[in-house]
Amino acid sequence: MNERKLKTATKAKPTLATKVGIKATRKLKARSHSQQRVWFGLGMMGLIGWSVAIPTLVGASIGVYVDGHYPSERSWTLALLVAGLALGCFNAWHWIEKEDLAIDEEHKVTAEKEHNDE
Repeated sequence: MNERKLKTATKAKPTLATKVGIKATRKLKARSHSQQRVWFGLGMMGLIGWSVAIPTLVGASIGVYVDGHYPSERSWTLALLVAGLALGCFNAWHWIEKEDLAIDEEHKVTAEKEHNDE
């Protein structure tokens, strides 16, 4: 028998009361944080929207200025609009990745705590 199977076999199975207690704790925690999660989600959508919109508008504004003062064959407005959009998308991706890592870390801590309580 390998070591993992041995550890699993020798562990005492949690009782029904322990399982119910863990589930009740999770449910109470979810209920107490539900309002906070809604506002957090809306705030994150706003943050991501603005993190894309602002660089796009700044790029377009600079492009309009450059096209107005330094006319050329190419449209700086379009080029800088696309550059601003790309920068904004990268910025939004950064924020989402950061929040995803924080959520994963929170789940790991919660799972370890529940595992240690058993």
